[in-house]
Amino acid sequence: MRPEIRKPTEQERTQARSWPVWTKEVSEFPWEYDQKETCLFLEGQVTLTNEAGEQFHFGAGDWVVFPVGMKCTWKVTSPVRKHYRFE
Repeated sequence: MRPEIRKPTEQERTQARSWPVWTKEVSEFPWEYDQKETCLFLEGQVTLTNEAGEQFHFGAGDWVVFPVGMKCTWKVTSPVRKHYRFE
């Protein structure tokens, strides 16, 4: 499985401002998505590795959608601050 990574529309940016904020220090950890998660990254940089070994890079300014069922490892290389929403 792969995340969708792109730049948000102005409407999406506005919508995300009402979502909760999550922060994370530089770290590395496994994660599994039991719900679809949509995020707007405000700060930081992440390298994500999925089960197939593919790497994805994203961070400040990116709109990222993680599909339900995705298993991956997060490597936070610069402290993260993001708005997020679970569906």
